[in-house]
Amino acid sequence: MLNITKSIQKTELTLVLTGRLDTTTAPELEKELKASLDGVTALIIDMTALDYISSAGLRVLLSAQKTMNRQGEMKVVHVGETIMEIFEVTGFSDILTIE
Repeated sequence: MLNITKSIQKTELTLVLTGRLDTTTAPELEKELKASLDGVTALIIDMTALDYISSAGLRVLLSAQKTMNRQGEMKVVHVGETIMEIFEVTGFSDILTIE
């Protein structure tokens, strides 16, 4: 299960992800991003409470990163140890801005 908490301040969108980002829940995040990224210049994805990410989740992040490269910036914040390991193994730690 994945919960997405969304907050917008002017052109900055923050998404707080809670739970698991996997094949079942990745389309949910993708839909949320498609609906929300218009006019957004800063996207912050907060992973404080994200327990797991699968390749489907990584694909959604990559797609969001490509979109944000064209219109602003994207940051991934509060990444836990488990998720960070996945980012490092997959090379995503080089692609994403992680704080």
